[in-house]
Amino acid sequence: MKSKSLSENLIYQRKLKGLTQEQLSDKATVTVRTIQRIEKGDVQPHLQTVKLLAAGLDVDIDDLLILENPNEEVIQRKWMLLFHGTPFFGLIIPFASVLFPLFLWIHKAEDNKVYDQHGRAVVNFHGSILLYFIGSLLLFFAFPGYNFFVTGAVVLFSIITTLYNISRALQTGSFRYPLSVPFLKPKV
Repeated sequence: MKSKSLSENLIYQRKLKGLTQEQLSDKATVTVRTIQRIEKGDVQPHLQTVKLLAAGLDVDIDDLLILENPNEEVIQRKWMLLFHGTPFFGLIIPFASVLFPLFLWIHKAEDNKVYDQHGRAVVNFHGSILLYFIGSLLLFFAFPGYNFFVTGAVVLFSIITTLYNISRALQTGSFRYPLSVPFLKPKV
């Protein structure tokens, strides 16, 4: 989905109809904040949201959204689920939380800038978590009683952050992985 052309088309159609963002929000049953974010190009909205906006503007969906490949959004969402979800294999297979996303990133990084960004973020985060986990195990020798709490906190933080980013990637196409060491730096 081309969010830039969508944002330009939405602004154009809204102004052509003489509507404010608030008026469009009422007609389309889409929040004003969502309309603002789409018009800025900050998000890639679901197709259902675009349909609601088209209905609110009383235009065809093609007037807002030009798709080169209608299946592209579905395919991209599946890859986002794979990138952000495969680290859960690390709960079963040692080092899989880093290796599976790394192999996916190597395979898909050249195909799409979005895959490159998400892949780097996932590998950096789970590589960092792996280091924190190993560090917490090493603390066992210094402070045997506290190892359970530190290791448990690292694992719990990893699971919660991964679940949050799966949801965020599928809904908005964005991610946020705090405390990541940038092992794989973005291309310049």
